Amino acid sequence: MQYATTSLMDKAVSPSILYTLSPKPSPSISTRKLPSLFLCCSDSSTTAASTSWSPPPIPATTGTAPPVVRRRTRYRKQYPGESKGITEEMRFVAMRLRNRNGKKLDPRSDGDDSQSESDDNAPDDSDASESDGEKETWQPSVEGFLKYLVDSKLVFDTVERIVDDSNDVAYAYFRNTGLERSEALSKDLQWFGEQGNVIPEPSNPGVSYAKYLKQLAETCAPLFLCHFYNIYFSHVSGGQVIARQVSERLLEGRELEFYTWEGDVPELMRGVREKLNKLGEHWSRDDKNKCLRETTKSFRSLGQIIRLIILETK
Repeated sequence: MQYATTSLMDKAVSPSILYTLSPKPSPSISTRKLPSLFLCCSDSSTTAASTSWSPPPIPATTGTAPPVVRRRTRYRKQYPGESKGITEEMRFVAMRLRNRNGKKLDPRSDGDDSQSESDDNAPDDSDASESDGEKETWQPSVEGFLKYLVDSKLVFDTVERIVDDSNDVAYAYFRNTGLERSEALSKDLQWFGEQGNVIPEPSNPGVSYAKYLKQLAETCAPLFLCHFYNIYFSHVSGGQVIARQVSERLLEGRELEFYTWEGDVPELMRGVREKLNKLGEHWSRDDKNKCLRETTKSFRSLGQIIRLIILETK
């Protein structure tokens, strides 16, 4: 019994039986290729390397890239004379006041001496000058000239006292400029009194302007200094014409102290101009615009004082 069982087990596991029971390979697949097929499928690294995906090449562009549009930097248009300093800007305002027809008086204005301000900020020259026909009917008088000297003395006394007594550092630069006129005016008025003339009291144009200058000096140094400069600039530039006419018509050629200086006037004026321009470099554009408006007020006030010289003859 035991022998028979063993014999049956040997037959069960004999190679012929195993071969008979094993599945036959498909005729479409060669048995020679099985080892290579098995090797290919079992080697993952080789397969990954040989079957890795790569993106298709990007076709080269034949045209050029569109140009980059850069934003243009916009610069503020400069005021006439701004490149040279605040005194040059004020000079252009003074030129506009003398030109009622709006014609260009200076080729350096680049063909445009308008301000980029509103109408409220633009100089008003309605009181700045008279027409040529009116000027021919006006003649100076001793009484009017004395009023002019008295009011002028009040104005010069005011600005020179403010500069000398103020603790503001900015005012200290304008002391002892050599342009001071108070002492000279005192000598002229004394001479007129010795000639039997009655020296009048200051009139409204001089009193009002002196009061306004005091207020400016306490509230805003830049605006006061612009008046300071315009007062001396006006006297130096226009005073010579007034002196010549008054001397010829009223004083028989006498030269007044008011119109004489000990130093070189252009050099003295240049020193004041350079100092004010230096200070003006630290002012804002808004402060400079205010100075330009104050220039209009300055020349208007000085014009009212100058007109005291003249009496209309009909």
